[in-house]
Amino acid sequence: MLLQKINLSEEPSLIEAVNNVNFSCRSGEIVGIIGESGSGKTTLMKMILKLLKPTSGTIYFEDKDIWEISNKQYYKHVQGIFQDPYSSINPVYRVKHLFANSSNLLKGMHKHEIKRRIKEVVELVNLEIEVLDKHIDELSGGQLQRVLLANCLLVDPDIILADEPTSMIDASLRVMILNILKDLSKNHNKLIIFITHDISQAFYICDRILVMYQGRIMEQGLVEDIVFNPQNPYTKRLIADVPRLKQKFEFSRLLA
Repeated sequence: MLLQKINLSEEPSLIEAVNNVNFSCRSGEIVGIIGESGSGKTTLMKMILKLLKPTSGTIYFEDKDIWEISNKQYYKHVQGIFQDPYSSINPVYRVKHLFANSSNLLKGMHKHEIKRRIKEVVELVNLEIEVLDKHIDELSGGQLQRVLLANCLLVDPDIILADEPTSMIDASLRVMILNILKDLSKNHNKLIIFITHDISQAFYICDRILVMYQGRIMEQGLVEDIVFNPQNPYTKRLIADVPRLKQKFEFSRLLA
C-alpha cells in the first residue's frame, strides 16, 4: 500500500486534518501510526478504509487508486477494527449473524467451506466456537474485540487496520490482542496498520512507526531508531513521557 501527498481539509474553516502524508507499507509488517488525540491518525485510517475521501493525493493498493476499486472488491483485501467495539455493531445481534453478513463477501464459496472458515478464524483469536450463539451484549470487551477481529479475518484480507484495539479491554487481555496481531503479521503475512496513542504498545508490536501531530507525519522509521534516536522535538517529548519504557529498551539492549 502506498500513500502519496494525502490531504484532507475539513469545512467550513478548511483546517488541514491530514496534511501532505506520504508513506508505504508491505505485507508481513506492522506499521504503527502514533500520536495524541486530534493528531489525524484515525482520520487517516478512515481514508484508507474509504470512509473519507482525500481532498487531494492518492492512496494506492496493488498499484491502483483505491477509489477506482469497487467497495466489494476492496473490502475483500482491506478490513478494519475500531476503538469502541460496542459502537460498531448492533448489540441485539448474535455473533453468528455478524459472520453471516460478512460471508456475503465470500460468494462462490460453499456453505460447508464458509462454516469451516468461521471455525478457523474464531479459534485463531482464541475463542470457543460456542461464542457464535451468544448475543453481542453478552460479550466482554475483550471477547467482542476478538470477535470483530475474527470477522475481519473471515475474508482473509491482506491488510488489517486496528484503531486503538485494546483501549476498552482489561489490561490482562491487551497482550493477548497484541500477540494475535503479531502472529497475523509474522505467520500469516498480513500487513497490520496499528493506530494508537500508547507508545509502549507501539514499541511492543510494531516494526516501523510514524509519529503524527496536527495532521502531519513528524517522523517515521524503524521502531528502535525512533526509540533510541528520535529527531523531532515532538517525538522526543512523547518518548520522554514514558521514561520507564526507554529504560527497559536500554536495559534489553545491554543484554543483547
